[in-house]
Amino acid sequence: MRIALVHDWLTGMRGGEKALEVMCERWPDAELFTLFHLPGSVSSIIERRPIHTSFIQRLPRVTDYYRHYLPLFPMAVEQFNFDRFDVVLSTSHCAVKSVVTPGRAKHICYCLTPMRYAWDQFAAYFGPERLGRSGSALMRPIMARLARWDRDTADRVDRYVAISHYVAGRIGRYYNREASVVYPPVDTTFFRPDDPAPERGGLVVSALVPYKRVDVAIDACALAGVPLTIVGDGPERAALERRAGGRAEFLGRLADDQVREHYRRAGVVLLPGEEDFGIVPLEAQACGRPVVALGRGGARETVIDNETGLLVEDPSPQAFAKAIDDALMRPFDPAVIRRHAEHFSRERFGDEIEALVQAHAR
Repeated sequence: MRIALVHDWLTGMRGGEKALEVMCERWPDAELFTLFHLPGSVSSIIERRPIHTSFIQRLPRVTDYYRHYLPLFPMAVEQFNFDRFDVVLSTSHCAVKSVVTPGRAKHICYCLTPMRYAWDQFAAYFGPERLGRSGSALMRPIMARLARWDRDTADRVDRYVAISHYVAGRIGRYYNREASVVYPPVDTTFFRPDDPAPERGGLVVSALVPYKRVDVAIDACALAGVPLTIVGDGPERAALERRAGGRAEFLGRLADDQVREHYRRAGVVLLPGEEDFGIVPLEAQACGRPVVALGRGGARETVIDNETGLLVEDPSPQAFAKAIDDALMRPFDPAVIRRHAEHFSRERFGDEIEALVQAHAR
């Protein structure tokens, strides 16, 4: 069985790339197709694949300005050639769910989310406060056209597999398609508890982009009077640093072993935005640390309220501050928290996704 793996782009090891890494392990002879690739930005397991890129790769400063090139993505994904393959397995959060496959090949899409920019988060990425009134007005018809293309090409997929029941609902709403659910992998062998006693403070591990709502974490920790450490980088960093005014420590991107040490020492790990799934809460729980998360989206499937953390129904800084105080006072059991995270292991994900591909490829 000849398999092609397709991923939107390769510029770092986030949740989608960690799922792709397991797929590369399960199918070591698979070839990889992606819109663009920053060499050295993903794990050696992925980098060893034959990697085919689109013409997007050759555009100026693509890794910095890829959102400016979104209107070109439909043309790019439709130019890939999969005639040599029996199965196309895409991991998609943007455009690659719409690749064109030959009639005999099965296309299974592991859907991280329907395209956020085009459907329900236009304002966060292209609103007037981001691009100005004229820039936002210019982008609105462009993204509306991209949303129509995204909807109209939904039937190019033979089988949708969602990362959470929350995303399965979005697939049903936007694509009118059913989806099974396979939760993404968490490296519970690497992320595990250690001896350091936790500190009284909050931790955010996140890309610094609008929908992550890191601003809420900054304001909440200020209200609660606890220090905040922020691991990650992104276009919102300068604005968030101004907002924090020295009340939070910004560490930028760190190596995995450094991130693990911050998890282990965190009093509480914060997830203030609505996530499609959310790997960070499970990495934190694998290290035995409780999570305070917004009680919406994927967090309702990864955090057990009052057992492995607290779910906050109100997205305000005041509600998060109260939950942070509560979480820091509670005697959460690290062993119980750890056992919950073990249900999301890499082995479990690999077995489930491999069984699904084998069954559907017959």
